[in-house]
Amino acid sequence: MASEAEGQPAGSSIIDKLVERWPLVLGLAILCIPSLVELGRQAWTRENGVHGPLILATWIWLLWRGVEEARGESRPGRLLPAMIVLIPALTLFVGAWAFDFISLIIVALVTVIIAMIYLELGPAISKQIWFPLAYGYFLVPPPGYAVDTLTLPLKSAISQFVSQALYGLGYPIVQSGVSLYIAQYQLLVEDACSGLSSMFSLLALGLFYVYLMHRSNWRYAVVLALFIIPAAILANLIRVLAIVLITYYFGNEVAQGVIHETTGMLLFIITLLSVFLIDKLLTPLRLRFEEKRA
Repeated sequence: MASEAEGQPAGSSIIDKLVERWPLVLGLAILCIPSLVELGRQAWTRENGVHGPLILATWIWLLWRGVEEARGESRPGRLLPAMIVLIPALTLFVGAWAFDFISLIIVALVTVIIAMIYLELGPAISKQIWFPLAYGYFLVPPPGYAVDTLTLPLKSAISQFVSQALYGLGYPIVQSGVSLYIAQYQLLVEDACSGLSSMFSLLALGLFYVYLMHRSNWRYAVVLALFIIPAAILANLIRVLAIVLITYYFGNEVAQGVIHETTGMLLFIITLLSVFLIDKLLTPLRLRFEEKRA
């Protein structure tokens, strides 16, 4: 009878645990709700942040799934390590909120959530669900200055490739830096077309797929993950090429209107389809890794 009573808490549902810890849940809600509202206002309304709600939903699902799978190993974590993380994270949260620095607000918020999960569930589960925990940092929108600095070489390379490819096909196109001149139109290769922000989201969703499908074969998962960024760059390249051609044939208003939004979805679809295709092509390598492991 004693063993059954001791095993009961470990077998209780996540909902039961949340109800028992309602003060903790309330405290996290006070931190999370305003932060996510601000994140939605500042980042998710922009084109390069439209994947944000999907990343949030997949993060919550990964955490829920991971905790459900490992809940029998639940043991409270040590208070001292948790506080060593919690106190600086909460301090950072307050400072970032005061200066309206959304990137640091979300970094601090995710860190607080991870520390609380460790404190409630212990090191065994935290180690087991390390990827779902770390995945939350993909919610952090890259700072604008970092995007501007890191995307300049990529924008230049894409502009040059598109210009040379279309010029070789006989189109009247000229490149000047990251600007493209085709017929009477001028186009700027913006961050949304070739920037870090879109690739950051696409990398998150690509890793989500890799984790779900191949987490038990970590060597193959690493190999497949290395193809995600090239796939996102290829998708960006195709999108810029499509927008330039649409501008040439149908005008700037059409290209920058509904078609521009449509090509944004095309970017997402091409990247994920590329990952699926690469996964299929690398099946012999995956089977070889599985044979070695066996």
